[in-house]
Amino acid sequence: MSKVLERDAAQPKLHFGADERAAHGRAARAETPRASHAALQVDARDPVALLDASSPQREPDLVPIRYGRMLTSPFAFYRGSAVLMAHDLASTPRSGLNVQLCGDAHLANFGGFASPERTFVFDLNDFDETLRGPFEWDLKRLAASFEVAGRHRGFDAKVRRSAVSAAIGSYREAMREFAGKGNLDVWYARLDLTTVLDDLRAQNDKKQARAVERGAEKARTKDSLRAFAKLTEEVDGERRIVSDPPLIVPIRELAADQDHDTVEDDVRALLRNYRSTLQDDRRQLLESFSYVDMARKVVGVGSVGTRCWIVLLTGRDSGDPLFLQVKEANQSVLEAHLGASSVANHGQRVVEGQRLMQAAGDTFLGWIHIDAGLDGKGRDFYIRQLWDWKASADLETILPRGLGIYARLCGWTLARAHARSGDRIAIAAYLGGGKVFDDAVAEFSIAYADQNDRDFAALAEAVRSGRIEAKEGL
Repeated sequence: MSKVLERDAAQPKLHFGADERAAHGRAARAETPRASHAALQVDARDPVALLDASSPQREPDLVPIRYGRMLTSPFAFYRGSAVLMAHDLASTPRSGLNVQLCGDAHLANFGGFASPERTFVFDLNDFDETLRGPFEWDLKRLAASFEVAGRHRGFDAKVRRSAVSAAIGSYREAMREFAGKGNLDVWYARLDLTTVLDDLRAQNDKKQARAVERGAEKARTKDSLRAFAKLTEEVDGERRIVSDPPLIVPIRELAADQDHDTVEDDVRALLRNYRSTLQDDRRQLLESFSYVDMARKVVGVGSVGTRCWIVLLTGRDSGDPLFLQVKEANQSVLEAHLGASSVANHGQRVVEGQRLMQAAGDTFLGWIHIDAGLDGKGRDFYIRQLWDWKASADLETILPRGLGIYARLCGWTLARAHARSGDRIAIAAYLGGGKVFDDAVAEFSIAYADQNDRDFAALAEAVRSGRIEAKEGL
């Protein structure tokens, strides 16, 4: 086609008809056949060197914890090695159909949480690596995660293939559905608890429906009140965040050589700067809370070592707490292969990507830049609530049928996220109604899970040889 449908965001938006957009998607098959997505050719890279390249940017005392968590299992390793997959995807065939990527769309980065309207929704929930790029990069990372997780659970090849195919097929079917919907219908689409339960009951799957209901009830108790009870204690008549080094270290200990009042004034100034990134009504809400305490907290697997803080605020009284998470945002692992972000602040990159991809975002989602932290260096951060009905699949106990159902939920959700930011009509036309693309990505997933096993072994050997230090059990 003579016209380019993928435009730079800074240029005026060109509007093409549905037929022309569909033709663009079908034409992309000629340049990048759907079957070609089975290909995986990994160069002679050093996986340990690629993983360790970010260590100088992390808290030195936490880097061994990162590796210890990654060595828990090949799936834990997969969760923490987005940089490896970004490197490997760079040499695979590209559809040329771009969307806002999550950048780390493995199955553990999906889950349930509370919407601002206090309904329980299912969505993507991690956007540290978000960037614009080929839609299939997210889908390949998601599909391969089901193969890796299935191996971790000891499921046979047939069960694993079924789960992987369920994720890919659900994505393809949902994208074709979204291609036929109006723009507002796509924008307002979401997957909430009621929809999930209705679907399970329609399939007469009462057991899974009860399990989902129990999980949702448990998640509703995971909020700031629960965090307040679990993460704070009374010190000299005031509530303070507990000290549990190295996983939780209050700022009073990290900045012990600095004047306490000066540190608190600095924190309050940072919170004021963060408020400017919120909508006015949410800014007013945040201003009704008062700062109480702050601590460094270790979170996740791949994020371990990046700076993450939890901030305790209170509203009406000490029984009205709000916990915020302030998480460092560095360059996306995708940028080395897809180009730099259009925004300079990586906290803003994360927030804008999240707002674009999620159907329901956190009320307190915002960002800041700190010119000089405790180490005197400038850093970008994004901010959200610490716990707000957060729930995720228990991969240690999930059964084959449950894994398949979860795969379909993740596939639909990823399609909806991509449909908001990419050309859903072109992508749907590219995918088509058959399973050519599904089968190709399923084959890719097997090959990548094999590669993941080799990379996991390489990290384990690096620890045994003393090249890398790992602390397990933290």
